[in-house]
Amino acid sequence: MRILIAPNAFKNSLSAEDTAIAIQNGLKLSKLKCSTACFPIADGGDGTGLLIIKKCKGKIVTKEVDDPLGRKITAKIGLIDNGKTAVIEMADASGLRLLKREELNPLAASSAGTGQLIRFALDEGVSKVIIAMGGSATVDGGCGILSALGIRFFKADGILLPAVPQSLTDLARIDTSQLDQRILNCEVVVLCDVNNLLLGPRGSAAVFGPQKGANPDDVTRLENFLCRFDEVVQKQLGKKISAMKYGGTAGGAAAGLCAFLNAKLVNGIEYFLGVTGFEKELQNCDLVITGEGSIDSQTLQGKGPFGVAKQAKVKSLPVIGLAGMVPLEEDTALRKYFDVLMAIGNGPVELPEALKNTRENLIRTSRAIGDMLSIKANQ
Repeated sequence: MRILIAPNAFKNSLSAEDTAIAIQNGLKLSKLKCSTACFPIADGGDGTGLLIIKKCKGKIVTKEVDDPLGRKITAKIGLIDNGKTAVIEMADASGLRLLKREELNPLAASSAGTGQLIRFALDEGVSKVIIAMGGSATVDGGCGILSALGIRFFKADGILLPAVPQSLTDLARIDTSQLDQRILNCEVVVLCDVNNLLLGPRGSAAVFGPQKGANPDDVTRLENFLCRFDEVVQKQLGKKISAMKYGGTAGGAAAGLCAFLNAKLVNGIEYFLGVTGFEKELQNCDLVITGEGSIDSQTLQGKGPFGVAKQAKVKSLPVIGLAGMVPLEEDTALRKYFDVLMAIGNGPVELPEALKNTRENLIRTSRAIGDMLSIKANQ
């Protein structure tokens, strides 16, 4: 039996690569005679860029940029396609992981560091920029990115505004006259790991603001800023960014880049699987194992395991999904794509303990899967 192991990361516990290795180790400990291939995946979230660079055998260039609070850090640009395409991970320059818990403040946090990476990529002469947007610490509508590329934001009285939400509630005019024109000659592709809109109860501020440190009053202020941003963009460009699918990704940065840079907003896992040649890997396997921290009805909204299972089912391959949590009730929609769903936990434990034991639980569960498959194979 040939088994393709294609998991996403188990958030706050194991990277996609470490998850794949743990599953592989469990299968090796089992009685099943099989060959395995690891194909860790990502859907636009934290870690996507690095996986694309590795899969495409790219080169990494390190640059100094500003973190979300304006401090100098080093961040990476990946160059693939013989240097024609840049791969940028927003979390590397503007990510939550760069800040301590007590530093989280989306009203003051800026995505400018990601814009600086884009500018450095243009200096390398690229004609395409791929941006993985998951894991950002910002809810600035991408205004920080745009400011780093030359766009300026003004009050009605002509005073220049800092490109952060707490200042941009007074936004009246957006000046694009100094935009780096090289970006308009580039194809910009934004990999989105969520399909939220910009505004409303399922929008950037309401859903992601609290995850990035916003209290209820902050969420209201962030929503007001994004509403104002939407109004000004619609007035100046005739584009209603609040209606854009995926526009709420990365605190609305996807919407901002779509409006001003003509960026293409795409489903992260579908694009990832295409650019990394996943379909070719499927041709050489009999079974696919995927997984991430939780598999439920939300998984079918475009998460990594769904993308894997969807392509596997096109080739009529069986799919096993592993997760920290799976639905208690039967879910017929999930069953169409996952032949088996298994929770990896071993008894009731608190979340911190469960996260700590993810590797061991994956090894144990995968070994059990291999042993069960070996019983079937020997009958």
